[in-house]
Amino acid sequence: MRGDIDGARRDFDEGGFVTAEYAVGILAAVAFAGVLLAVLKSGAIKSMLTSIIQSALSV
Repeated sequence: MRGDIDGARRDFDEGGFVTAEYAVGILAAVAFAGVLLAVLKSGAIKSMLTSIIQSALSV
């Protein structure tokens, strides 16, 4: 009986799972990029980054 279980596991194809994992990872990355873009476009963050860049270039 143990041989039947092992044989069933060997026949199981996991190729579709890898594609689904990549799709979920890409969706998470796109969502994170959207949130990051929204934060960077806000006025306070934009002025802070501008002042940091100006002070770095003035040295």
